[in-house]
Amino acid sequence: MESQGELEKMLATSEPPELGPVARAGIQMEAALQRTLNDILPTSRISVERQQLIRALILLWHDHLEAAHVLAQNVENADGALVHGIMHRREPDYSNAKYWFRRAGKHPAFPEILQRATTLLAATAGREQLLELVRKGEWDAFAFVDWCEKAARHSTSDEQTRLLRELQGVETRVLLDWFCT
Repeated sequence: MESQGELEKMLATSEPPELGPVARAGIQMEAALQRTLNDILPTSRISVERQQLIRALILLWHDHLEAAHVLAQNVENADGALVHGIMHRREPDYSNAKYWFRRAGKHPAFPEILQRATTLLAATAGREQLLELVRKGEWDAFAFVDWCEKAARHSTSDEQTRLLRELQGVETRVLLDWFCT
């Protein structure tokens, strides 16, 4: 889908988002993102609901948490709960993130997140502790919240924090793919 490629280009930043609410250099302003999304999404065959979630993911990627929150909380299904949980994890409001992940349940995008996360972890030295994210052959969104909280308290290495940010990028890209289908 042509629009999917255009949306993926919007994730082209020098670094993946921080685990918390820190705004990075090089992100796009919300108004510019919205203009670009207004050019791409209406011509797509993506449902209006999923368009809102795509907007939320792109805004989260560019560190516009409040705008993403407004969009995600207005989608009352597992997809919306999942994006809502991701936003709260970044906020950081870890218990609220887990609440929304419970509402999302075993999301159908989790197997693809698991596959890509496993590939990333397999290719990374010093990943042993993070393997609990893919324990029992399932993506563990709750363990990911716990690791993000641990990193926020500076009890993980810089390498683990970098890897967690990359895994957050995997999660975003998988969900973008999911919402575009």
